[in-house]
Amino acid sequence: MSIRTRLTLWYTGLLAVTLLIFDLLVYSSLSGILMTIMDDRLTAQAQSVVNLIEAENDPMAVLVSGRVRLPPIDVFASPFFIQILQLDGKVAQLSENLGGRQLPLPAGTITAASAGQFSDFTVNLQDGVRLRVHSQPVEVAGHSAGTIQVAQSLAALDDALSVVRRVLLLGSLSLLVLAGAGGVILARAALRPINTITETAQRITYTQDLDQRIPVAVPGDELGKLTETINDMLARLEGLFEGQQRLVADVSHELRTPLTTIQGNLDLLRRGAAEEPGMRAEALRAIEDETARMRRLVNDLLLLAQADAGLQLQLKPVEMDTLLLEIYRQAQVMASGVSVRLGAEDQASVLGDVDRLRQLLLNLVDNALKYTPAGGQVTLTLRRQAGWVQVSVEDNGVGIASEDLPHVFERFYRADPSRTRHSGSGLGLAITQWIARAHGGRIEVESRLSVGSTFTLWLPETHQQESTLAVSASR
Repeated sequence: MSIRTRLTLWYTGLLAVTLLIFDLLVYSSLSGILMTIMDDRLTAQAQSVVNLIEAENDPMAVLVSGRVRLPPIDVFASPFFIQILQLDGKVAQLSENLGGRQLPLPAGTITAASAGQFSDFTVNLQDGVRLRVHSQPVEVAGHSAGTIQVAQSLAALDDALSVVRRVLLLGSLSLLVLAGAGGVILARAALRPINTITETAQRITYTQDLDQRIPVAVPGDELGKLTETINDMLARLEGLFEGQQRLVADVSHELRTPLTTIQGNLDLLRRGAAEEPGMRAEALRAIEDETARMRRLVNDLLLLAQADAGLQLQLKPVEMDTLLLEIYRQAQVMASGVSVRLGAEDQASVLGDVDRLRQLLLNLVDNALKYTPAGGQVTLTLRRQAGWVQVSVEDNGVGIASEDLPHVFERFYRADPSRTRHSGSGLGLAITQWIARAHGGRIEVESRLSVGSTFTLWLPETHQQESTLAVSASR
């Protein structure tokens, strides 16, 4: 069953229950009001008879003899039937329109009248006629002398209520039909955006075109917000899909070059180079270098995959000044004609994974050395600032163009290769960014072409590390 049908049925069902309750309230209220009006009229008629009896010189004699002067009653047109009873329940007098027939008496009526109680009740005659009867005592000199009963047929009231029932029933059915038709129209209009969402999703599924977006019918309402959320999700999926495609293409490209080199050297060895020590050593060295290059690429990809899966770091107190000194010594070995020096070096401690922090700093130093020509300079500094540890790697190399700065931390992104003497996988800075964020920190970069670049790592000091990591994880 479709949502449209369920909504229509629910809407119509709720309206039916509401109308039923409304009809019952209207009918019962109207029935009660009409019955109260009839009882008031019967009471007034009975009181007029009592007044006539009390106006006699000897009310008791008149009552017992059955010679009460009744109000003028039309035998054919009067709606009232009058019956006067003595204390023992015997009929003393009947109105002419009763034709000698007595009104039936429910049990306890005479007893209640003798006790001075008024009563109103309904009786059924043998011919199916229903009467409403008002009974009240007649008192003479403070003592009960008899009972006056005034009755009226309920046929007119029943007919009126029957008309009301038919009107309420037909009106409710008509409203339900209109409500059902209106519910179908409203449900169709309300769910039209969902149909659009479904059709767009199906087109995307069939065409694999994630560039499509769903038009927002009414911005701000629930379906509009749903549409905007789905569009955001499509944009994110499109970015992830394009990133995956770039990843596959870049990995294929990165692996193709070393594999080609290895294959070429193997062919060279098969053609006889293996017999000459010099050529054999050169071929094996090239194979070893390319194998190491592929191993680094695979390790970097594995690390990023683990990071995406939520790799947990082993956090322990790390003396950053000691670690920076170690990095400085390794950088001197890697320098290859570039001057590496230490700037300011404050003592500072962070809560971190020492292996990952070492990898981060080595990546920054390696990146600086690659982009700094021989004779240039790379400076490492460590400072404490307002609860943060600041580690900077500054070089005076070729610098980074302004259009490249927003992308330097993207995976496999590399600037113009003509500006560097080396090639890389383009994963180093992406890994450094992940490691910094995993420690509750960040990396900032400033650069100018032909002037140099400065990469700055910010890490919270040990005393505030836990709170910073909690905030970072919540994001």
